[in-house]
Amino acid sequence: MGASLPALVRRPAVLWSALAVALAAAVVTVLIVVPGGSSADGDYRDADLPTADRVADLLGRMTMEEKVGQMTQATVAAVDPAPADLADLGIGSLLNGGSEALRDTPEAWAEMIDGYQRQALESRLGIPIVYGIDAVHGNAGLPGAVIFPHNIGLGAAHDPDLAGRAAAITAAETRAAGIHWTFAPCVCVARDSRWGRTYESYGEDPGIAIEYAPAVVAGYQGEDLAANTSVLATAKHYVGDGGTGYGTSTTDSYQLDQGVVAIGEEELRAIHLAPFQAAVDAGVGSVMASFSSVDLGEGPLKTHADEYLLTDVLKGELGFEGFVISDWQGVDQISSDYAEAVRTAINAGVDMVMVPFEYQKFIDTLLAEVEAGRVSEERIDDAVSRILTQKFALGLFEQPYADTSGAADVGSDAHRAVAREAAAASQVLLRNEGDLLPLTGDESIYVAGSGADALGRQLGGWSGTWQGTVQAVNEGTSILAGIEEVAPGAAITYSEDASEPIGAADVGIVVVAEDPYAEGVGDAGAGTHDMKVSEEDAAAIATVCAAVDCVVIVVSGRPIEIEPHLEGVDALVAAWLPGSEGAGVADPLFGATPYGGTLPVTWPKLVEDEPVNVGDAEYDPLFPYGFGLTT
Repeated sequence: MGASLPALVRRPAVLWSALAVALAAAVVTVLIVVPGGSSADGDYRDADLPTADRVADLLGRMTMEEKVGQMTQATVAAVDPAPADLADLGIGSLLNGGSEALRDTPEAWAEMIDGYQRQALESRLGIPIVYGIDAVHGNAGLPGAVIFPHNIGLGAAHDPDLAGRAAAITAAETRAAGIHWTFAPCVCVARDSRWGRTYESYGEDPGIAIEYAPAVVAGYQGEDLAANTSVLATAKHYVGDGGTGYGTSTTDSYQLDQGVVAIGEEELRAIHLAPFQAAVDAGVGSVMASFSSVDLGEGPLKTHADEYLLTDVLKGELGFEGFVISDWQGVDQISSDYAEAVRTAINAGVDMVMVPFEYQKFIDTLLAEVEAGRVSEERIDDAVSRILTQKFALGLFEQPYADTSGAADVGSDAHRAVAREAAAASQVLLRNEGDLLPLTGDESIYVAGSGADALGRQLGGWSGTWQGTVQAVNEGTSILAGIEEVAPGAAITYSEDASEPIGAADVGIVVVAEDPYAEGVGDAGAGTHDMKVSEEDAAAIATVCAAVDCVVIVVSGRPIEIEPHLEGVDALVAAWLPGSEGAGVADPLFGATPYGGTLPVTWPKLVEDEPVNVGDAEYDPLFPYGFGLTT
């Protein structure tokens, strides 16, 4: 039986003490139950406190399992079968891989991401996810979004302010869809145009990237990262991926991508590291490690495994306070022994791992490494603190769900006007015999070539799909349509293969183009992308330029081997990958704006001349770095 009444009377203090504890526990329980099912309260919920205090408070409440969960980034396709894992495992981030989970409207994107966010907020502490995507030249996963010129075109414009405005519009059109984080800007310095990612670089001179990085980071992140027009920026790929040696890639069929950068440390610092210092100084929130390896004289070491470069240099010397994200399964490349790969990457300084599929395996592995003492709790706490700091800066704890009030501005005339301005500014006039350009706009014009009426080709890779596609999924104006818009008084005949009679045309315009490509697949020699004019486009040049005064416009992500086809060509224009606004290509063509762009990379005579860069001891290109005629 229980205690007798006399016993209770003799111990009133004990009784009331027990009751007080029970009542306090009940009150605390009521206080910490928040909507969505999480049990979370404390200083980290107080938006008035300094971020460092909120991070420390939250970190102190987390279990090791919850911390490792925050270091995990899974792809949408991986969690779709088990969305409850977001809460159960405390996964910190999701990303779109390639063309998966695309939606047609900002609201549809936001609804999808909010669904994942609701799952994440069911976790014990209610920590929100951060959602990332490759919005590298516009929110290209969203039909109707504005697509800007790829970085090489922006580099040709030599206008950091313009690049910053493009980044700000991209940020607004990305955050309006509920996406918090873009894997951009790429501040790599492309030293060999055979690299399939050359167009993601601003040029071969680090000075351009150094100049652009602050403006672009500020454009993405804005004055307030929590605003519905801002996204977390990512400086990538750290470090030296534009300087890999041809044929050093360890990936099947690649030639340059994911290869080895074998140079001295002084050169690595001057060319490839300096743009990252500029991005860090601008407050960039994340840095993505490169697939490539660096060899400073002691043999190649994967950057994902390089503690000297990631921790000592980036976080120590450069003062980077954000977090390091791995590239897609980049950790796996360190070693065939997965446990070794994971502990090496984390100890080297990788803070969040883009798993992207086997997230449970990663979590279990890292937990085991911590339990065994091979990864310290201090290293885990450092990584998680960096991640949480950016989540607080993004305002995700106060506003975890999407604010789609900016959705109506996606693809707006005002946004497209900036993209058109950028396309026009990126045009580089390489030849203008007899001052053929600008055209008057009242000519009879014969238009041909694979790039004239192919929006997908002028968008390039990372547009709708990972590698891009000739059949563009994004909206926009082709170059042909742009010509018709800018010169409504011209009589235009279009024949892609130049099979239609040229007749009495006054001038011909042949728009040659590369098919879209992205990383690895675009490496010259890795497949069908060889940096040469296609047989069909070469035939169109020969046909049209033999008959009339002729303009050749090159739509490409890098210089291509054009010299064998220049006979009879009166004007030559490098249009790069101009994005969704083809009228921007037409504007300087007809004098609506002047030609003023200059080459951000050296244009070789032959593909086999690569690598060729300004300052080389033997330098005899077709067009030198910095060249560009004006009108």
